[in-house]
Amino acid sequence: MKHISSMTTIAETTTEEKILNAARSIFTKKGFLATTVRDIATEANTNVASVNYYFRSKENLFEFIMDETIKKLFDKIEPVLNDEASTAIEKIEICVGYYIDQLLENPDFPFFMVNEVLAGHTTLPMVEKIKTLTDSVFARQLYALQADGVMKFHPINLMWNIAGMIVFPFLVRPRQLEAGYFDAAEFTTMIKERKKLIPIWIAQALKGV
Repeated sequence: MKHISSMTTIAETTTEEKILNAARSIFTKKGFLATTVRDIATEANTNVASVNYYFRSKENLFEFIMDETIKKLFDKIEPVLNDEASTAIEKIEICVGYYIDQLLENPDFPFFMVNEVLAGHTTLPMVEKIKTLTDSVFARQLYALQADGVMKFHPINLMWNIAGMIVFPFLVRPRQLEAGYFDAAEFTTMIKERKKLIPIWIAQALKGV
């Protein structure tokens, strides 16, 4: 796979970014199996040879986008999770806000990702990043709360709850939009409300934090 360097021309950089943007869009709309390299090239307004030059294959391009997406999600929150000065709830407030903002930029991604995993086209890349979370200051704070009796359940249950409260609305979004329960603007409004509500709900579960 080619990598952008300081020696890469502006034209080449633009072409690579166009291919990546096109691939994100087409993969999300059609899924991995139904997408062809020609689809991506057409969307990017380039040719198949250019796609193959930069990424060699559809599989490599898909893997690159998955890795890039997960890296973007985790790299931003690692400093937050390992901040010794902030409380667990303060960390949750920051991370929930960041994740929701990221998913609002691409609200179809969670639904697409789950479909691809179930179809066997990819594994969950974030599984490899779980160690980042379990080795963090945040994890130690949660285990300390459990040891002190403040949190009367396993910390993993709390992490699952946070993830579920963020991701589940995006998973059901396509079907609910299709059924007319709300429109895209209403969904965005409700999700933004959750940026404030989720930390409150978690704080209520952690009585005394």
